[in-house]
Amino acid sequence: MATLEQCMTALEGFVGDLAANPALAGLDRSVSCRLTDLGQVVQGRLVNGSAQGMAAVPDGPGVPKADIRITTASDDLLALTSGELGFGSAWASGRVRLEAGLRDMLRLRALL
Repeated sequence: MATLEQCMTALEGFVGDLAANPALAGLDRSVSCRLTDLGQVVQGRLVNGSAQGMAAVPDGPGVPKADIRITTASDDLLALTSGELGFGSAWASGRVRLEAGLRDMLRLRALL
C-alpha cells in the first residue's frame, strides 16, 4: 500500500499535467481522488492551467462531490501516474473509476 504522501505527489503531478494540456484550456473544475485503501479523499481544482489547493481529507459522507471524481487504490494510482498501468485497461478491469459530467468526460477521454 502506498503512503498518502506518495499519492499526493503523484496526484499533484497528474492533475497539473491535465490542467496544463491545451485541450483543457479555460477549464475550472473541482477534482477529487478517493483512495479506497487509505480512507482518504484528495480534493483540489483545475484552474488556469494548474492544479490548486490539493489537500487530503478523511473519506466520509460529508465530503463534497467534485465535478471530476476518480476512485482507485493507492498502488493503482501510483501505477497509473508512473505509466506502468494504462488508464483504459485499469478502467475496463474496474481498478479505477472516473465520474464526471458528459462535457467533461468528452474533454478528458482524449487525454486519458
